[in-house]
Amino acid sequence: MLGYYIMIGAIALFSWLVSRKLKSKFAYYSKVTLRNGMSGAEIAEKMLQDHGITDVKVISTPGQLTDHYNPANKTVNLSEAVYNQRNAAAAAVAAHEVGHAVQHAHAYQWLTMRSKMVPVVNISSNMSQWLIMGGLILGFASKSSIGFYVAVAGLILMAIATTFSFVTLPVEYDASNRALAWLKNKNMVSQQEYAGAEDSLKWAARTYVVAALGALASLLYWAFQILGSRD
Repeated sequence: MLGYYIMIGAIALFSWLVSRKLKSKFAYYSKVTLRNGMSGAEIAEKMLQDHGITDVKVISTPGQLTDHYNPANKTVNLSEAVYNQRNAAAAAVAAHEVGHAVQHAHAYQWLTMRSKMVPVVNISSNMSQWLIMGGLILGFASKSSIGFYVAVAGLILMAIATTFSFVTLPVEYDASNRALAWLKNKNMVSQQEYAGAEDSLKWAARTYVVAALGALASLLYWAFQILGSRD
């Protein structure tokens, strides 16, 4: 048990450090102005055009680091700063999100799998903790096997959400690779700007790695709690 808490503490600390580093990187590269003078929105539209994608819209969305691609309505949603600014960080984020649109257009297998899992994960992520806690309490109170099976059901739902976190990793890394390849091959950025875009996306990807490890740690903890209570 002590080992688990040490592991969780280490993951939480690493998550905080990565998040802090990511914000500092984006702040730094936001000061590296693009030589081509294009905004994040213009970068996104150009990349879509170069890939022959005409049914995806680029729109602005409120907030910071809220950028995402929505396959349901085929929109590249860029935060206000990314949408309007003309710097290496904005170019990196915009191209990355279009990378997801390119994945969608080419039926990239990991994105397809991830999209199919979304409806289930939306339910499982909300219900898993309640079922686990309820099952453990029920089992303790009634001394029956019903609580155990309820908790196991919650554990299965949590396992689905954890799997989703790991399926997300190749999707995110591939989108970044597509973005960087396009930025470089089309000479959209200078060498300095490219280095900034690459560094920004590298740190952004690490946030997904930390999230996946955290999800796995939680799954293992509850698995030990539930299966251990059966002994």
